[in-house]
Amino acid sequence: MTGQPASDAELDEALALVNGHRDAYNGHDAHEDPVHRPTSAPAQAPPAQTAPSVPAAPPSATAPPPTPAAHDTTTWPAARARAERAAPGPGTEPVDVPLHRALGMILAAPLTALTDLPSFDTSAMDGWAVGGPGPWTVRADGILAGHARPDALSDGEAVRIATGARIPPDATAVLRSEHGRTDDKGRLHALRDVMTGQDIRPRGQECRSGDHLLPAGALVTPAVLGLAAAAGYDSLPVFRRPCAEVLVLGDELLTDGLPREGLIRDALGPMLPPWLHALGAEVTAVRRLGDDAEALHDAITSSTADLIVTTGGTASGPVDHVHPTLRRIGAELLVDGVAVRPGHPMLLARVGAGRHLVGLPGNPLAAVSGLLTLAEPLLRTLSGRAAGCGGPSTYTAPLRDGVQGHPHDTRLVPVALRDERAVPLHFNGPAMLRGIAAADGLAVVPPGGARAGREVEVLDLPWAVPEVGTGTGAGAALYGGPIDGGQAEDSAGSGAGVGTGSGAGPEVGAGPADGAVVDGEERFT
Repeated sequence: MTGQPASDAELDEALALVNGHRDAYNGHDAHEDPVHRPTSAPAQAPPAQTAPSVPAAPPSATAPPPTPAAHDTTTWPAARARAERAAPGPGTEPVDVPLHRALGMILAAPLTALTDLPSFDTSAMDGWAVGGPGPWTVRADGILAGHARPDALSDGEAVRIATGARIPPDATAVLRSEHGRTDDKGRLHALRDVMTGQDIRPRGQECRSGDHLLPAGALVTPAVLGLAAAAGYDSLPVFRRPCAEVLVLGDELLTDGLPREGLIRDALGPMLPPWLHALGAEVTAVRRLGDDAEALHDAITSSTADLIVTTGGTASGPVDHVHPTLRRIGAELLVDGVAVRPGHPMLLARVGAGRHLVGLPGNPLAAVSGLLTLAEPLLRTLSGRAAGCGGPSTYTAPLRDGVQGHPHDTRLVPVALRDERAVPLHFNGPAMLRGIAAADGLAVVPPGGARAGREVEVLDLPWAVPEVGTGTGAGAALYGGPIDGGQAEDSAGSGAGVGTGSGAGPEVGAGPADGAVVDGEERFT
């Protein structure tokens, strides 16, 4: 058996037998390399979690001798915590940005009111401002929004007023248009009781000058822009997005057309830039390097990005060059393997001062696992986002159905939310995207599994939304043209992101049938 230590493979096979998927373990598909090499030469076993791994492939002429591959994997919670602490703080200095350019950025300082809101007593409705009890004599003139301070009202006097207009001094209430009538002598009568202060927004009702409206680390949303403008701001102090670069590895990958002659379509090149954008990064380049150790070395050492994300090559097969390259440049491995399925060969390394690399497995769902395990918490720190202030979140939900667990590792399983319960989706093998495309989140299933009704943590899936007016939308502009031979595509276009909202995919009824049986769905690689 290839692609995983024999002990884990036997345990996985036993679980597959329990679930009626024996045929999934009869062929190559059930044991493909965990870094998406189903059509390339068989890979060596990845680093063991509970037993020594086989030696890595012989080094190239330019690479130093590899160090022993055996190492202790990091638990899933510890890996996320380590990634969050990998950087000491935001990767950029605060800058003042005009409001129209601040959308999607992170506040570098608390948002403090520069004035009272509202800054004067205003009418909440169209009607009449009245003084004292009625009936009232109505003035001939009226008060509109934006007009100067009106004359004071006397008791028994009223004046027409528009929503948002300044309340005249000594007015006691606003009588709505539909709640009053005038008689043939032009006197105003109330059709219901009038309470003092009725339909008047007093000065400072929302906030007083100097009040803290939002903390540093908050995400600048459209509503935040509106609040900032109302509070008197023309620009905001923010952290710029950390820059990220994606390196797509693998000679077997196609960028267009149908899979053919042992070649497969690259799913990660189109998927990762908008996802990274949703996590707070500005993706500056996507490079396809193939299985070229020298090209990988040159790309990493020449990159100036805060975060480099590689796809595939994180195991110890003959064309898995990530570990040898990191050793060659003297990188510091912070996480080298995580006890999670899918995606356990993921890694996090410090490759320079303030620069990090996240190595994702090449299988698509395994790469998503690595992205949310390591890249998301790191980017949260680099972007200066405070915990709980926008961006991806976690919550708990009861499972509608039980989920088989890995004997030792955490599992991340695509789920859809229905009736406040998490419904596990099929098509959840490490190479499959069909389940995650219809999911609202990833359920965190502890070792040993979880029964129906158990509350589990769910990772939110914040799909990317193109920014407004910045010219930095993720997606098409990054991967819409030829990207090969290590040539980078600029991200300065206005390509759209993925999806049109901040929520996840359709309800489970619109995706795979609940009862579908898919070979290999309980494989945990």
